[in-house]
Amino acid sequence: MTRFMLVSSLCLLLMQSCGEKKAESQKEESNPFEQKTVLNNWRPLFNGTDLDGWTMKIFGHPLGENFGNTFRVSDGILSIRYDAYGDDFKNRFGALYFNEELADYRLKVEYRFVGETAPGAPDWGFRDSGVQFHSQSPASLKADQPFPVSLEYNLHGGNGTDERPVGAICANGMFVTLNGQQNTSYCTPPLVQRTFHGDQWVTMEIDVKDGKITHYVNGEEILSYSNPVYNPEHEIAKTLIVDGDSVVKNGYISLQSNSHPIDFRKIELLRY
Repeated sequence: MTRFMLVSSLCLLLMQSCGEKKAESQKEESNPFEQKTVLNNWRPLFNGTDLDGWTMKIFGHPLGENFGNTFRVSDGILSIRYDAYGDDFKNRFGALYFNEELADYRLKVEYRFVGETAPGAPDWGFRDSGVQFHSQSPASLKADQPFPVSLEYNLHGGNGTDERPVGAICANGMFVTLNGQQNTSYCTPPLVQRTFHGDQWVTMEIDVKDGKITHYVNGEEILSYSNPVYNPEHEIAKTLIVDGDSVVKNGYISLQSNSHPIDFRKIELLRY
């Protein structure tokens, strides 16, 4: 009986030890899994039904007024159109802003250019749009301010013949550091240049983390830069500098209405 109890106790100890080792092993393996789960937790920002969670601001119109039904949703697609603008676009540039302020994240957007540029639009408006980010809030835009202080992933569409690469960084009221130097022009072209002709769907991504920003198109890295700061000589940007700190750490994202019709069918966000 004593020998049986001794054997049983040893077996119980061995089982307990194995169980603890298995639990420790599972715990060690859980961290990479949890990290992978978090990093793949894409959140849709567009519900495919309406503009819930978004607010429009069009030059010359109050915040939230969707003049001419510029921003509309049909059949799961968010469209920007100008068919109610008449014969003159009248510089009514605008943007559709997501309502949350964002810091470190990865943004993925599927888009396509369609149709013809609105009558009276500037020449550069042809198949031109953009995704603005690190933007001032739409509520803070001045009445005579067509574009927010922001960074922009510029969207260009091809004309069927010429190269019109997508993904330039345009900085309105800000500076960024490219290859160790601060930008000297409003827009800086991507290092890897890709042009997309016709009405094909294209996937652009912006990765923002710890002050470094990277542009992608169809999964390919095309541009990287860092250290966005407000321009202290810009009339509006200088008002956004708090206690001498000009570093831009967060802001709003928005989809531009620049005068050429464009569609969006997927807008997703991954937070870091």
